[in-house]
Amino acid sequence: MAVLEGPTVRLRPLTPADYSGVFSWYNDPEIVAPFDRFALDTYEEFVRAVETAADDPASLAPRFAVERRAEGDVVGVVGSYRAHPVLEYLDVWYVLGDPRARGHGVGREAVSLLVAELFRTTPVERVGATCDVENVASYRLVEGLGFRWEGTLRSALFHHGRWHDVRVYGITRSEWTARTSKG
Repeated sequence: MAVLEGPTVRLRPLTPADYSGVFSWYNDPEIVAPFDRFALDTYEEFVRAVETAADDPASLAPRFAVERRAEGDVVGVVGSYRAHPVLEYLDVWYVLGDPRARGHGVGREAVSLLVAELFRTTPVERVGATCDVENVASYRLVEGLGFRWEGTLRSALFHHGRWHDVRVYGITRSEWTARTSKG
């Protein structure tokens, strides 16, 4: 897997040294729980998922650590997965586990690097993202990258004892190319 470099962010494969910290984000109710799964299986299952993700297009395991280049610290993870068994597209997802990294463009840069890599290395014509309707920061991030809101799936995600609506976003290869060629 390639290392992807942006102006302030580096995306790199996770190493065993990253596993414990990233796993703790998945089990912290202040980081992941408000908008996604809480208490991700066991540590051993997490490690196995990370180590086999490259061979499984449907894997929801992190594919890259998000590292701030200047500081060299891992502040989040990003991934992509084949979201539907028949439709030909990939969804991206992202977690900034270090709250101090939020609101500074780190997530936006990381997701931009990931989307560019997906269009560069795969034949997909569309990259998507789904965001809990209550996670305003998440859907503003993808909107800022040019993703279009395509609709809302009502009661599509069950977590924390209730059903949640999710916003569906997408960007096509031609939209991404037009957007990124402008500067």
